[in-house]
Amino acid sequence: MARRKNKISMMATLQKEAIRRQKELEKEQTQAAKAAEKARRAYENAQKADQKERARLYAESRIAQVNLQNEQLEQVITSFNTLLTDSLKTDSFIPFETLKQPRNLPSFNPGPLATPEPPPVEHNYRPPEPSGLKKLLPGSKEKYAQEVAKAQDLYAKHRVEHSAREQQRQAKLAELRADFDRHYNDELQKINNQHAEVDKFQQDFDARIPSAVVNYFTMVLAASNYPDNFPQHAKVAYVPESAQLVVEYDFPNFETIPEVGTFKYTKSKDEITKTTRPLTQRKSLYNSIIAQITLRTLYELFKADRKHYIDVIVFNGYTESINKGTGLPLRTCLATVRTSHDIFEKLDLTRVDPLACLQGLNASVSKSPTELAPVRPVLEFDMVDPRFIEEIDVLSDLDQRPNLMELTPGEFESLITNLFQKMGLETRQTQASRDGGVDCVAYDPRPIFGGKVVIQAKRYKHTVGVSAVRDLYGTLQNEGASKGILVTTSGYGKASFEFAEGKPIELLSGSNLLFLLSEHAGIEAKIDTPENWKDPQ
Repeated sequence: MARRKNKISMMATLQKEAIRRQKELEKEQTQAAKAAEKARRAYENAQKADQKERARLYAESRIAQVNLQNEQLEQVITSFNTLLTDSLKTDSFIPFETLKQPRNLPSFNPGPLATPEPPPVEHNYRPPEPSGLKKLLPGSKEKYAQEVAKAQDLYAKHRVEHSAREQQRQAKLAELRADFDRHYNDELQKINNQHAEVDKFQQDFDARIPSAVVNYFTMVLAASNYPDNFPQHAKVAYVPESAQLVVEYDFPNFETIPEVGTFKYTKSKDEITKTTRPLTQRKSLYNSIIAQITLRTLYELFKADRKHYIDVIVFNGYTESINKGTGLPLRTCLATVRTSHDIFEKLDLTRVDPLACLQGLNASVSKSPTELAPVRPVLEFDMVDPRFIEEIDVLSDLDQRPNLMELTPGEFESLITNLFQKMGLETRQTQASRDGGVDCVAYDPRPIFGGKVVIQAKRYKHTVGVSAVRDLYGTLQNEGASKGILVTTSGYGKASFEFAEGKPIELLSGSNLLFLLSEHAGIEAKIDTPENWKDPQ
């Protein structure tokens, strides 16, 4: 009975132990499940945090991209607004010495060949004399003599080999030196030739040879630092008799002004949008660019003219486009001005409003550049005839063109009358002037723009004085004419251009006359003043 009770008690104990273990196992499983759930939640939270961080970083990168685009856009607009003031910080003068190639000539460096190999030394070949017991041994003297003889033979052999190697070294060194000297002399000759060309360029420039003057001031304009998308193309001509520089410069197109006002990032849509720059703002900026480039070009040319070889500059600014009606290229003059060095140097360009400044210089600027409304150039570039501004050819005797300076007064008068008739004026010749020129009154039959025109022509060798321009203006007022034209075979000084500025007076130089004769009358002429020619007083 007791045994049975013990057995039941043991079974109960085992059952309790099993239940306890089951509960502990369940507890451990519950804890493991909780730990697993906690780990899962921690993982999900980490994922969410990571995604949130990545989203934050992505948004920041997009915002940074937009900020960069806006900053670059602002830099472009700022560069457009400071075209004139930026140029005032630099000196456009180009010293001729800086055009010369540096004398960076190579130096002779033969390397190891420059160092001769030391010759063999006889002393180093001599065997040591026997000493001590060796000296007393039989035959030691004979053996030493044999060793000396071998050493002498080896020394002689090495001397011969060294001499041969030295001869080879010297031969290679001489060959290398000869090649270097040829290369050095060739480079030196090229540099000397280039320096001579620059010196000749400077001599021609100081002699006011038109080609040299044109090349120098073309270099000045090419060296000007403009934004990358500006054409920066110029044509330059020089009329030495009036110290007048004529420049035809290309403006950028209206499309150069960015249409984008700002860039903006919308986070909810993850997109970068653009705001449009107001058209009025773009037009205003384009007008400013035209005015700034005009003044900047004048400034750079006058600034570079250290020796005052230029009295007057004529600037014509053009833009290239496509005629939407024909599809053909269209070249439109948007700004034109003629000004003198004396007038321009009185300006304080750091404080001017560019458009107002041009108005003060009596410039003609398009009223609507964006619509390509043209203005008439003060002086057409093609009217600066290269046949007149260049030096007379030594073979000019073979030139069969009529020389205006050799015509009789009657022939010259008929020529000028015929010219303006061909140009559409109704001419009436008056009494011949005392200076051998032509005075006539013409009528422009065009409505509104037409009217009475007073024309005077003077065959002069030297520059026409301002008094002739004043006389023309007086005649114009006495005759009640709407315009006066003064034509000469020579040119005009800055005083004449300054007096004519803003008045209904057209001053045509010899090069202009040659162009008009060719263009309108079909007459190819030349102007070659005889040595004994004297201008009328």
